[in-house]
Amino acid sequence: MSPKIRIRAGNIDLQAELNDTKTATALYDILPLEGKANTWGEEIYFPIPLYLEIEGGKEVVEMGDLGYWPDGNSLCIFFGPTPASRKNEIRAASPVTVIGRLTGNPKLLKQISSGTMVIVEQT
Repeated sequence: MSPKIRIRAGNIDLQAELNDTKTATALYDILPLEGKANTWGEEIYFPIPLYLEIEGGKEVVEMGDLGYWPDGNSLCIFFGPTPASRKNEIRAASPVTVIGRLTGNPKLLKQISSGTMVIVEQT
């Protein structure tokens, strides 16, 4: 069974499932975490205390994917196009390790602005 997490930001409360990567396991093990949201197009990211190498890196991701961005030691939540996107794709600034997916509606995250506190915890 995939580990489940909860992501809260402002009045948004979403669930997600992590995959079986080493990076996802490492993230789960250090929860709970909180940080101030940075936005980049339709992506929220914030620094976390993980310092890992890329694992199966991807630049183009799917809506609702959670990623670990080694270049910024950050957790990324993708819910639409970013400034790097071409056409309708969702593209990270540089390769990320995809560590899971939101199970709720990712578009709810459009309501979150930079500086909003994001809390990630085990369920």
